Amino acid sequence: MIRGVKFVSIPVADQDRALAFYTDVLGFRLLTDQPFSATQRWLELGIHGADTRVVLFRFGDRLQPGGLLNVAFWSDDVEATARELKARGVEFVIEPKREHGGVTSVFKDVDGNSLVLSSK
Repeated sequence: MIRGVKFVSIPVADQDRALAFYTDVLGFRLLTDQPFSATQRWLELGIHGADTRVVLFRFGDRLQPGGLLNVAFWSDDVEATARELKARGVEFVIEPKREHGGVTSVFKDVDGNSLVLSSK
């Protein structure tokens, strides 16, 4: 039986720039940095306290960075996390908003990918 999500891939244009954003700004930790092909590396990141990993990958023409991804990160305090990320220069396209299912917001990474930040 399926037991979980191993990783989620996020399309990026520049792996070094994306790695700096996800580690230095969002606070993820680098777990794997190894050659994948002649043109890119396999960059696998971890989130403190989470099993699911994030892979920063260039997909070529198949999946371009800059769109709305079906990826949602959660935080115990969305408003406080949003304030902290904004102080680090992260652009929020939807401010934290309390709805019947909790608090939700949307921010962009350095490639323009829109990512959801919500309460658990």
